[in-house]
Amino acid sequence: MFKKASLIVALGGTVILSGCGKKMSQFAPDYFSTNPNPLEVVGLSVPATVTGHVPQKFFQKNASVTVTPVLVFGNQEQAATPMTFQGEKVRGNAPVISYERGGTVTIPVNYRYQPEMQRSELYLDFLVDQKGKQYVLPRVKVANGIVATAALASAATVEPALAKDAFQRIINEKYSADIHFLINQANLRASELQSDEVLRLNRDLRAAAGDTTRVIEEINILSYASPDGGYDLNKRLAENREKNTTSYMTGQLKKDKVTEFGELTANFTPEDWEGFQKLVAASNIQDKDLILSVLAMYKDPEQREREIRNLSSVFDQLADEILPQLRYSRITASVNVIGKTDEQLNAAFDADPSSLNVEELLYTATLTDDPDRQKAIYTAVTRLFPSDYRGFNDLGTVQYRTGDYDAAMASFKKASRLNASAPEAQMNQGLVALLNDDLRGANAAFGQAAGLDELGSALGLLYLEQGDVNAAVKAFGADKSNNAALAQILAKDYAKAKTTLAGIQVPDATTYYLMAILGARTGNEQMVRSNMRQAVKLDPSMAQRAVADLEFARYNLNLN
Repeated sequence: MFKKASLIVALGGTVILSGCGKKMSQFAPDYFSTNPNPLEVVGLSVPATVTGHVPQKFFQKNASVTVTPVLVFGNQEQAATPMTFQGEKVRGNAPVISYERGGTVTIPVNYRYQPEMQRSELYLDFLVDQKGKQYVLPRVKVANGIVATAALASAATVEPALAKDAFQRIINEKYSADIHFLINQANLRASELQSDEVLRLNRDLRAAAGDTTRVIEEINILSYASPDGGYDLNKRLAENREKNTTSYMTGQLKKDKVTEFGELTANFTPEDWEGFQKLVAASNIQDKDLILSVLAMYKDPEQREREIRNLSSVFDQLADEILPQLRYSRITASVNVIGKTDEQLNAAFDADPSSLNVEELLYTATLTDDPDRQKAIYTAVTRLFPSDYRGFNDLGTVQYRTGDYDAAMASFKKASRLNASAPEAQMNQGLVALLNDDLRGANAAFGQAAGLDELGSALGLLYLEQGDVNAAVKAFGADKSNNAALAQILAKDYAKAKTTLAGIQVPDATTYYLMAILGARTGNEQMVRSNMRQAVKLDPSMAQRAVADLEFARYNLNLN
């Protein structure tokens, strides 16, 4: 694969014979291969491996060579960790290269990526130490340029997690009252109709009927008989209780002038065995387990009653404590409370933010895309409801989206102090950590946000910056974002990446730039040019990037 070293090498105008004790000859470029070449950004780094094949009768037995990879870009040079190799007669711990047989050397390379490195060259520098004398051999170029596509990953485009409001436009309320009956009777007693429960129900219905923000959806009556006595008798009792209760309710609604109440429905249950079982299970009756076993053993109502009556030791207690509670009619009203319209909420905030509750304020902030108005609303939440972490977290999301990352971090930390388990604030702190290339801090923060729906896109970016493309693709899932498409491009799933980019609702310059990269990687020149023009139109700085981007090395891009 590589040429053998010449026995005679011209160095500095002097002819030097190769052999033991002679100076080292200069290394030839074709002794080395670099994987990958050109270099590629992986996560935040530029890793590579340089492999050197040293030919026979080249490496002097009494010499050691320190090889330093040097990346040259612009007016800068950056050295990677040097590696030392030695001849057979050198005392040391470095890998030995045989003079007679030659050998293979492996030199790992890793640089922290900087945008200026995109146009660069990788060289190897050689420092020879031979019998205590040092001299330098000419450097050798082993790679040309860096494919920096992975560096397009950006935490700034990840949507921070909003702590959601619990605002409901329509809140359903239930009002209810029970009317109890004496054993074997269905008449409504005055004492029951004047009970606090019934009076409160009637008062609530009158109030709802007179309130334009409330709508009575329905009124339902369910009447019951206790499961003692014959089934036919209980059926007649329950039915009559239903009729009498319905008649009362109809008259009361008319008396109170409640005319809009949806539908009035009524039903009856001849024997309330279900209610009986619940009351017994919740009671302190000594033999309740025996009673419950009878209920489980017998399904026929009359058989059940006979068996329970046979439990003479507890039946009197049942008759006193349990059965009277099962002779009743329950009146239930369903009332919808209609909340403020979007227009009313906005007007109320403008007039007096304190007139709105916290859920209304948080919801109102979602009615606008204006970051200044969102900021004003969330600031009001933090002032009016300073113990609610959501105001601080959501204020931080606005600050994050507008690039005020220090203020955003302060808001997220305040939210965490108010609620240490709030996953939104934890995830958002992780995003700021990613912006600062603090992968360890981001990983810890995301771990505290486990289970949050929005976490997938943040984790995907973390994996991208850690260089784990497959994990990133899995974490992004069906996310339609530039970062998700980038992960798919790096995984060489170009069809899926194209679908992802096409699904982005508000494409930006990076969206079109990634689409141009897809065109370059799939040999579609028209796709390259049309998308690059759009990318540069949205962000003129993309033109300069494209000129230096090795993804487009085969294309003569005219972006003027």
